[in-house]
Amino acid sequence: MKLVKILLSATVLLWFTVCKAQIKNAKTESVKIYGNCGMCKTTIEKAGNKKKVAKVDWNKDTKMATITYDTKKTNQDEILKRIALSGYDSEKFLAPNDVYVKLPECCRYERKAHTVATPKTEAKEDNSTTIEIKQDVLQLKAVFDNYFAIKDALVKTDGNITSTKAKELLMAINAVKMDKLTIEEHAVWMKVIKDLAFDAEHISNTKDAEHQRNHFMALSKNMYALIKVSKIETPTYYQFCPMANDGKGANWLSKENAVKNPYYGSQMLTCGKVVETIK
Repeated sequence: MKLVKILLSATVLLWFTVCKAQIKNAKTESVKIYGNCGMCKTTIEKAGNKKKVAKVDWNKDTKMATITYDTKKTNQDEILKRIALSGYDSEKFLAPNDVYVKLPECCRYERKAHTVATPKTEAKEDNSTTIEIKQDVLQLKAVFDNYFAIKDALVKTDGNITSTKAKELLMAINAVKMDKLTIEEHAVWMKVIKDLAFDAEHISNTKDAEHQRNHFMALSKNMYALIKVSKIETPTYYQFCPMANDGKGANWLSKENAVKNPYYGSQMLTCGKVVETIK
């Protein structure tokens, strides 16, 4: 038994040495990731690993992962996000429910509600709780504000401003601290973040309003899913134009009840209607 422990320790030490030799600016940290078996280990490590950038070693008995990464190219949060998207909760990030339920039965670990901090909205008299709630709101406020700025620019058919505002949206998306989101926001965020960033980037890379509008349709769909679970301070209006998208129709979000169509601008400025008021 003593020999086994010595060999195990030597193997771990060798692993760290090899990792640090392959990864520049290496930093090693430990974090708890929930899982059950050897299959979980394979999935967790595959999701977290990135050649010459990040290496993950997960222990199925202790549930602890040793993460070594290049501090100039990534960070612990980015690694844990990838692992969460593969179906595994950590102390900081929850996996989307629809991904978790698709895990093999042997891999469905007991989920811990406390893995992501949730503000207690009922304790309004607690100043620290109030501050935390405001921080949650501010996390996504810049994302929503830049989306509305894109919408306003498309109403004016101004490809230049639309491109600029899309760049600002992309920065706002990348600045979101996921561990500050509520459980509901985080679950949706994990589903839509890649598509939000994809469409924002495409809109920012062109001045062609028609191409921007094509991506704005998908952007609006994912933004709608996100705003539905967020603590918005003022009503938001979900609007619909039946003529957009080659007659298939398309939606968008607006802070105004009055319809100002971002898909046609001055050509059909008031074409559309409010289909939902989000409060």
